Amino acid sequence: MKGKKAVFYISLAFSLFLISLGVFIPKQVEKFSTTSLSFIYNNLGWFILGSVFVFFAFCMYVGLSKFGHIRLGEDSDRPEYKTATWVGMLFSASIGISLVFWGVAEPVSYYIDPPFGKGSSEESAKLAMQFVYLHWGVSAWACYALVGVSLAFFQYRKKLPASLSSVFYPLVGDKIRGKFGKTIDIIVILSIVIGIATSLGFGTLQVNSGVNVLWGLPVNFSVQIFIVLAVTLIYVGSTVSGLQGAMKHLSNLNMLLAFALLGLILFLGPTQSIFKIFFQGVGDYAQNFIGMSFRTEPYNDGSWIASWTLFYFGWWIAWAPLVGSFVARISKGRTIKEFMMGAVFIPVVGSFFWFAVMGGSAIHLIQIDGATELANAVSTDVTSALFKFFEYFPMSAFLSILAMVLVLVFFITSANSAVFVLGMISENGNPNPKTRTKIIWGAVIAGISIVLIVTGGLQGLQSALVAAAVPLSVMMLVMCYSTYKGLNNELILMKSSEREGKEHVIDLEAQQTRKEA
Repeated sequence: MKGKKAVFYISLAFSLFLISLGVFIPKQVEKFSTTSLSFIYNNLGWFILGSVFVFFAFCMYVGLSKFGHIRLGEDSDRPEYKTATWVGMLFSASIGISLVFWGVAEPVSYYIDPPFGKGSSEESAKLAMQFVYLHWGVSAWACYALVGVSLAFFQYRKKLPASLSSVFYPLVGDKIRGKFGKTIDIIVILSIVIGIATSLGFGTLQVNSGVNVLWGLPVNFSVQIFIVLAVTLIYVGSTVSGLQGAMKHLSNLNMLLAFALLGLILFLGPTQSIFKIFFQGVGDYAQNFIGMSFRTEPYNDGSWIASWTLFYFGWWIAWAPLVGSFVARISKGRTIKEFMMGAVFIPVVGSFFWFAVMGGSAIHLIQIDGATELANAVSTDVTSALFKFFEYFPMSAFLSILAMVLVLVFFITSANSAVFVLGMISENGNPNPKTRTKIIWGAVIAGISIVLIVTGGLQGLQSALVAAAVPLSVMMLVMCYSTYKGLNNELILMKSSEREGKEHVIDLEAQQTRKEA
């Protein structure tokens, strides 16, 4: 595993191998990953739940403790992006496309089939928002923030390569530049490639459903492949143009479109109910956070927890290397306290309000207005749920078009950030990877997305990605200790520098006094 390009070539070979498996033996891949996933849920679900809570506790500790004032960079550095743009990029690069996909479908699914109790009832409506907030709340963003703050600290403060292996420097020293570091980087690259490919596959299916509802275009492989190829050309082009340009403008566009869609549904929908749902959901979530975070259902089969909570927590862990690496890239100059408060809590409030507007309105339509057809649509096909939901509002065609544009822009920015991060890691932490490298990874992601769609292997590799959450959890737990050790050493250095500075000032004053005498 020698050479500067070893990480790139080995991870590329593994990615192409995955494409080959998806082409030639898709059923076996799906069966293996599903079996692995079932084993993990039955035997290691408690470990995933416990790990995510540790990540959240660690983020709060470093943000609010003595480490909080340490700046991610030199003491003279200041944030590269304005806070509004920074938050927009956080959303765009991480869960934006998933919010659009699940905004209506997930709350309605929980309303129909709650974790416990009777479905389609007042109690299940409350539980629906409560568990949606658990799955999209601080637990998810703590996974991203842990990787982000660790990498940003070692990259900008300690001047190590922009690679996840750098985080382990306090434990292994210069081995991060050898086989150990390269192995870590290859694992991270593979998790990013599979994760972004499966998400783009879901995005493609939703866009295909949208154009089917609006213009009658068929839901088939040809349309889906065309969507993937068209979007690939756009996101590769925007990535090549550079982070400062394309990503900044696309992220700002994302936020404007999202606010426009939210504002319209808030105005046209049950406005008072939406605000009540939002505050009720936040209160229920805060009150039951500990219990829900550790809920394993040991006295029954635990199928609901396995299908939803464990799946989501595993999904966030698997996405953490990608989102955390990108968040680190855009967070230079912020203090750790500012980073944690912004990266953990601000996006959570936005996510909660999104689900209150979309999912809350959908539940209101079903429970109060009797829109049982919407519930049936969610049960039948989650990819079309959003567009069926818009049919209950004025200007439904305009809302559907706006939502599709939002999905596409989120689609582009998610892939954009993934290609950029893949380029950085595969070039040994180069913060400005070569155009050729980014184009190759863009093509690989498109190829895997197409293979997954055509072979029907989306669910299989999605399961494989969540199965990867177990080794990634172990790596992130070690990362907590390594980051703590690095921050502690940094405080010692800072205090030592302060003492030396004070002693130097005292010496100068003494010299001046002697001269005057």
